[in-house]
Amino acid sequence: MLLRLDGDPTQAERERHRGDRERLVRGPMIALLRDVAGADEAYEDFHVWGFAKMLWPWQRQVGMVRVAPNVELGVSFDLDGLAVQCSWWYAPGEQVERYRHAVAGEAGAELAGLVEDLAEEGYEIGGDLLKRVPRGFPPGHPRADLLRHRSLTAARPVGGEAWLHTPEVVDRLLAEFAALRPLTTWFAENTGPELSATGASVRP
Repeated sequence: MLLRLDGDPTQAERERHRGDRERLVRGPMIALLRDVAGADEAYEDFHVWGFAKMLWPWQRQVGMVRVAPNVELGVSFDLDGLAVQCSWWYAPGEQVERYRHAVAGEAGAELAGLVEDLAEEGYEIGGDLLKRVPRGFPPGHPRADLLRHRSLTAARPVGGEAWLHTPEVVDRLLAEFAALRPLTTWFAENTGPELSATGASVRP
């Protein structure tokens, strides 16, 4: 199906294939994430992207699992096969500030280790970066590169082998998500809403 949407099809051509695209691409992604959520309740809060006027969403199917505010695990499928991603993104300013102070403090060493390990395992580390270390932090800080992040992602391709069309794909995706869980846990614990002494969320 995605082969029909390769290249630069017009909006009219895309709309002509909408029904098949929904049935053959988006539908299976929904089914996959339902199976993943059935195997681990931590993945129950998921959504699967629909279509838009932009060409990019038509040529690949994306599904996201919400782990914490602005922290998501993602899976995408296109003509190159399946890919996975962990994302901390679209964070409000107060969350970015908590991230920076965590990176500069003791928790930052743990994040640096997680990011280094994922990079060695073939994950591409990305995100929105400031040109310089933000104000209030020394330019020569040992984790200066991490301090420059306003968002952080870790992504890698999984492949498009025969297992992609078998029940094995669920186990493969669960294994990939498990490998990314330490990173999502770090962000959930260090950038999420602050807690009061009673355990209630404190909104800045």
